[in-house]
Formats: sequence, C-alpha cells, structure tokens
Amino acid sequence: MTTHAPRAAQSVTLPATLDEAVAALTAMPAAVPVAGGTDLMAAVNKGQLRPAGLVGLGRINELRGWQYQDGHGLLGAGLTHARMGRPDFAALIPALAASARAAGPPQIRNAGTLGGNIVSAAPTGDTLPVLAALDADLVVVGPDGARELPVSHLLAGREMLAPAELVAFVRVPLLHAPQVFLKATGRTGPGRALASVAVVLDPARRAVRCAVGAIAPMPLRPLEAEHWIASLVDWDGERGLATEALVAFGEYVAAACIPDQPPAADGEEPPPLPPAVLQLRRTVAVLARRALGRALS
Repeated sequence: MTTHAPRAAQSVTLPATLDEAVAALTAMPAAVPVAGGTDLMAAVNKGQLRPAGLVGLGRINELRGWQYQDGHGLLGAGLTHARMGRPDFAALIPALAASARAAGPPQIRNAGTLGGNIVSAAPTGDTLPVLAALDADLVVVGPDGARELPVSHLLAGREMLAPAELVAFVRVPLLHAPQVFLKATGRTGPGRALASVAVVLDPARRAVRCAVGAIAPMPLRPLEAEHWIASLVDWDGERGLATEALVAFGEYVAAACIPDQPPAADGEEPPPLPPAVLQLRRTVAVLARRALGRALS
C-alpha cells in the first residue's frame, strides 16, 4: 500500500475503517482514495493529476480479504494481484487468479489492487475482461450507505462514482466450472496486453461467457458468439468440441470485436482493414479459440 503522498498532494489521511474513509472523503471532496497507487502515481509523475489530498485505504482490513456470500465471493477492493494469484484464491476464481498473475512484474502485483484496476479502468487492465465475463457487481459505499452496480456500468462510464463514494467490494458468482484467461503481449513475459480473452463456463445456465480486453476502452462481450457456441456444447456429456467449431468460435469473436469497415454511403467497397488491425483480429481469434478449448478440455 502506498502511504506517502506525492509532492502535489497537500494532505494524507489514513482511515482504519470504511466509515472513516467515507467521512474523510466527505470532508475533503477533492481528495483521491488510494490503495496500491500504481496507476495514480504514474499519473502524478506524468503531471496528469495533482490531487489536493489522499485518503489511504491500506489500513482498512476488511478491504484486503474475501468471504463467501450466497453463492458468491465478496472480494475486498484492496486485494492485491499477488494475493489473488495464490493457489487458495485460484481454487475459488481461476480466471481472476490467472489475470492477477499476468499483471506485470512482481512490484506491480505486490502493490496493485483489484479496486484500483477497476476504478482506473485502463483498457489493458488484466482483471477487467474476467470481471466482465463473470458478470461481477461492485459494492460501492458512500455517505448514503452501500449500493450495487454491475462492473460494466462503471467501466462504460454510464454511472460514475458520486462524491465521497468508493468501491469497497466486488461480488463475483462462484461457478465451480472451468475458467480461462489468456493474453498476448508485445514482449516475452508479463507485460501490457495487446489483447486478452476471458472465457467462463456456466453449466447451470448452459452458457459460455466471453470477454475481450485491451482492444477497446472497455471489455467487449461478443454475445452472439457466446450464444452460438453454447448451443453446440453437450452440457450433459463430455462438453468437448471439434477443432472446426473452436476455430469458428475464435473467428466469430474476433469479427464481432473488430468488425469490417461498413460500405461507403455511395455504395463503394470499403477499404480493407490495415495490416496491424488484421493482425490484432487474428490474435483475438487465436486467444478465443485457445481459451475455449482449454475451458472445455
């Protein structure tokens, strides 16, 4: 947890409870809540953000663990990527653990938090497509109490946090079924994603859920591809699919997320997609095919 303020910040408050954190944010509306501080400090160092104050969340113990609640995992927003990557958490939510393990070098995984990944909403945030595929909800606390909203709402900017509100918990369904997260980077080893894919099986609903990250401002859900492939799965049998179906699913996902350019108004043929975009589409197709294949194997 980052507890030292950058020079631009005028004050630092270190509450011990959520109520104290909300009170501090209410008293100082211009203050910024900070947990790991990996994204915030980068913005400060680049001159993109000059917080009037910081409210450090590192001493709030309830934000740093998780608990079971009505078939869901209630995850504290202060969970670090390193903690989520451990085997006990991986047994709970495998794809989220995989995305946490892929979130950069050890110093980033040790400091960066689940809540910070969500609130920063960077397109390359590794946990975001997993949360989108899981249909996760956020528990937000503020002066008026707690409320829930789908994680997709915050990522899409349709419902931003109100003054003095902060993300306290993430509510994730425990599906007890295979989940896979894969990403492609521009260099060997953990790094910033060029594209990422999360595939989650939901046998109780006979559903396949897929989300693609890093290629757009928010994770993309190819819903038609999900419904089509779910209709081919033998949910009462082996669940495996032929290679041709896996390849077709990958192409379906990639085309849905990176569509061809529409025809011009005068009816002329649209120009072909640039080579870099075509390569990105191929990358998404491969990731989606491999992720589904591993989930069904």
